[in-house]
Amino acid sequence: MKKLSSNKVFGGEHAQYSHYSDANKCDMTFAIFLPPIALGKGKEAQRVPVIYWLSGLTCNDQNFMQKAGAFRAAAELGIAIVAPDTSPRGEDVPDDLDGAFDLGLGAGFYLNATQAPWSTHYNMYDYIINELLPGVQQTFFVNENSAISGHSMGGHGALTIGLKNPDVFTSISAFSPICSPVNCAWGQKAFTHYLGDDQQTWLQYDACHLLQNALKQIPILIDQGTDDNFLKDQLQPNNLINVAQMSDYHLTLNMRSGYDHSYFFISSFIDDHLSFHATCLFAGE
Repeated sequence: MKKLSSNKVFGGEHAQYSHYSDANKCDMTFAIFLPPIALGKGKEAQRVPVIYWLSGLTCNDQNFMQKAGAFRAAAELGIAIVAPDTSPRGEDVPDDLDGAFDLGLGAGFYLNATQAPWSTHYNMYDYIINELLPGVQQTFFVNENSAISGHSMGGHGALTIGLKNPDVFTSISAFSPICSPVNCAWGQKAFTHYLGDDQQTWLQYDACHLLQNALKQIPILIDQGTDDNFLKDQLQPNNLINVAQMSDYHLTLNMRSGYDHSYFFISSFIDDHLSFHATCLFAGE
């Protein structure tokens, strides 16, 4: 693991690392914020819980770290934040031939691709669960308590990865998530290329399907702006709410009047999400 950069912020450290990924067959980059208490500033260091943040289409590991304004609250709460890149990258990694933003580089959709030419490199699900989480726990002064959050495509990733691994994550949150990718253009395009034409295989990465069949409930918080240009066609939170009601799965959806799809929205409510996760991450301590 190679340290690429480091910045002091709110008494903690923001750093960027690169390492080789067996799952994605390329070098991957991620960013981590460690609060002061994990660095031993002012008193003996303590292992801290981690929130894994998954970003959206066109983003990388730095968008959230530089725009969300999460460090002050994370430093005060004593929580680390890890933000992986949104897809594999490199000269040998395939991309959309037309340069579209919703497929290929920057659009990994947090799944394991099964179709050529994507299947060699686009295995973000395995990367996060089998490489990033254990790698972070082995390398940094953190404990095993983990939560997951994300935005848009990353909100889809947080919901699906969290629902598939309820014993790994204490809680899930999302901003403007793609709630039912099997029923929207972004999801249908990505899933067709990455997973093939058999739509039954798509359901393993659809939050509505996973929530409907969940055997264990963990807390879920979702914030959605009412002025989001993608709300009706791509995000469809009502689909998830309907499934939750039918399945008696308790989750919280806040519709935020006047907010859009941007990081201005995320930065307005990120402290609420950190506090929500803190309640779950520190439960029982």
